[in-house]
Amino acid sequence: MAVNLRERAYELEQAIRNCGEFIQLKELHEAIQKDDIARKMFENFRDMQVFLQQKQMLGQEITDEEVQEAQKMIANVQQHEVIGKLMEAEERMSNLITELSQIIMKPLEELYGPVQPRN
Repeated sequence: MAVNLRERAYELEQAIRNCGEFIQLKELHEAIQKDDIARKMFENFRDMQVFLQQKQMLGQEITDEEVQEAQKMIANVQQHEVIGKLMEAEERMSNLITELSQIIMKPLEELYGPVQPRN
């Protein structure tokens, strides 16, 4: 009997939606959306992240001033209780997705060997 990988992927999607890590992340995100101050702080933080990521992807140098501004913003948002919890929940979710990705890629890694960075 052939395995329908797309069906399994949709089952995995549902499992992710129902897992504790995602449920907590969703609840914290909803709490932030209901708090105008927290929402604005979080949006500004995300905008800064996207801006810096775009600069990196375009090969542009991130200035010391931008780094300092980002560090201040991180410290500021982490002091907000709900945003701090959200950031911790995001990290747990990211770790889970990384682990799932490693499991999914295992057959290809076994076939081709692990990817080695080039020097």
